[in-house]
Amino acid sequence: MGSDTIRFIVFMVVLSLLSSIVVANGGSLGRYNSRELNALFRYYANRTLANHHRTGTLSRVSLPSNISGMEVSVVRLRGSSLWGRGINSKFVKIPPSVRTSPYVKRLAMVYDNLGNWSSKYYHVPGYSLVSPVIGFEVYDYTDLTVGNLALNVTGGSISIRFPYLKTKEKNVTRLKCIGFRNNGSVEFKNVTERDVCVTENTGHFCVMIPYSSPPSSPSMPQKKGRVWKWWVIEFGLGAVGLAVLVTAGVAVSRWWRKRKIKDMEKESDSSVALDTFWVRGDLKMPCASMIRTQPALEHDYVP
Repeated sequence: MGSDTIRFIVFMVVLSLLSSIVVANGGSLGRYNSRELNALFRYYANRTLANHHRTGTLSRVSLPSNISGMEVSVVRLRGSSLWGRGINSKFVKIPPSVRTSPYVKRLAMVYDNLGNWSSKYYHVPGYSLVSPVIGFEVYDYTDLTVGNLALNVTGGSISIRFPYLKTKEKNVTRLKCIGFRNNGSVEFKNVTERDVCVTENTGHFCVMIPYSSPPSSPSMPQKKGRVWKWWVIEFGLGAVGLAVLVTAGVAVSRWWRKRKIKDMEKESDSSVALDTFWVRGDLKMPCASMIRTQPALEHDYVP
């Protein structure tokens, strides 16, 4: 096998390994952007409010088909109504004596249930998701694109009820309410009941449970598991790529050698064959059986 073929095989092996690492890392970092999702919810909620002008009526928001499985609804309220009566929706219950900060006369409240998409947008290392992520945000009705409003709760806590939990855990103390704030912070609280979490502000919320054998650092088992998983994948892809490339290199080398032999045979057939004779009885050498050009004198003068 020639040196050029070896260089080619080494180059392709390195390229294959790099590609497998990029694919693996891409898979491990394949989390979706929750901020972009919230902006999408605001956009479609704004369109829904433009077609439904009735205050106090909860309206279902139509979403694109590529994110089917999520549920989003929006309601328009007066600030005075939120303060005096609060609001009670399917998942979120806001008590009276709640104001927005800054205060607005009319507000829009957007609710969302991410359903089976929850784990793609929200996760906590060391914890397993056992409920869908449910969120609610408050906006100025005049412009939902400006940003969400904070809430000042003085009459009691906001309760979030989850329709079901995907766990058979009977020890309620192991269940944790996780709150994801818009600033990127994560809040941990104990559940008040098996399927109820409380909060004092807006955001996205879910119920999680720690892994069965929590380590000293909650992020280590998941990180080690992922590293081991991607190392196995990378090694497997590299081994397969190496086998394919070596096989291709051997085939190319054989083809090149056969072609070279054919060229030599072709050249031999077109040339004049030479006789051979033995030297010292053990060495065979070619010899010319005739002289192609007959000698001729340049002139007739002979001394």
